[in-house]
Amino acid sequence: MDIVKTVLEKQKKDLEKYKPITVQKHLDVVIDEGHLMVTDPNNFDDDKLKNYREQYVLDLTRDNTQLLINSIWELPTQREEESVVAKLPAPRMMLPRARKLPVPKPLTKWEQIAKAKGIKKRTRDKKVYDEVLDKWVPTYGYQRYKAEKEKDWIIEVPQNADPNKDMFAEKRDLRIERIAKNEISRMRNIDRAKKIQTPRTGFLGPESASAKELVTAANIAKASTASVGVFQEKLTNEKQARGIGVKELMPGRKRKRTPVTLPGERKRNLEIVNKVLNKKPKIDVEKAISMQKAEARAEREANAGDEGGKKKGKGKGKGKGAFGRKKPKGGQGKRNHSKRAVGRKRR
Repeated sequence: MDIVKTVLEKQKKDLEKYKPITVQKHLDVVIDEGHLMVTDPNNFDDDKLKNYREQYVLDLTRDNTQLLINSIWELPTQREEESVVAKLPAPRMMLPRARKLPVPKPLTKWEQIAKAKGIKKRTRDKKVYDEVLDKWVPTYGYQRYKAEKEKDWIIEVPQNADPNKDMFAEKRDLRIERIAKNEISRMRNIDRAKKIQTPRTGFLGPESASAKELVTAANIAKASTASVGVFQEKLTNEKQARGIGVKELMPGRKRKRTPVTLPGERKRNLEIVNKVLNKKPKIDVEKAISMQKAEARAEREANAGDEGGKKKGKGKGKGKGAFGRKKPKGGQGKRNHSKRAVGRKRR
């Protein structure tokens, strides 16, 4: 009996370590089994969150996880090999994407044509049997070209072709041109996918000239002749670059005057003459008033000078007033006397 009692007490202590699987919440939590996510609408306990933050968060997480596990075990289960798994339903909550939606790869020009005409792609074998060489040769690749060289060890010259022409070199040039054309098509497909505008012929790199620079160079080359491009024939849809002309290329050349016989020249000349003749002079009132005042002042000064000359001629004899006195002699006078007195004191 003592042994049984001891075992029961030990089990009781072990059970006290673990919490029950039943969890009570004031408000029911929202469980999304598809995302394995639990949304808890209950408010936090401010006192526990402030005083026992870590333990409170751990207990809250444990309770919500227990509710999620209880919900999972209520789902239908099935056995996979040696394990029992639950079949999760479709997610109910829409989560935002971390990245943007993948854009479908744009079709190439050939894929667009094949789609419009219903052409389906056929899988080709890597090797085909060549009856001429009596062996298996690659269908495509650099080894295919090597097999073709072995096969075409002799080439027939057409009747209308030059007998001295190297047909092997011509065939090699056609192959290189075909490879370059395929490469241009590949680059155009890449540019179309990245929405990059490219010219219809060729590709402009950092070392290539732009369309404006090419037009300017063409105009300069055209005007480099002895006639400055006057007798040079124009090309189809030729454009003239701005700022490039006879005047800019030859600054010392005189400008051609327009002939008088052009229609509308007489009318234009008459308009210029009428504009000059009907032009009214600008009147400055202030300047006219100042000039008038200056003339009147000069006239008054001239009249005053004439009257002063007549009075001088009449006052030669003994007269009254300031102009009739005699000038004092050098040794007499109050001012001279005072100067002498000052001189004596200084001595």
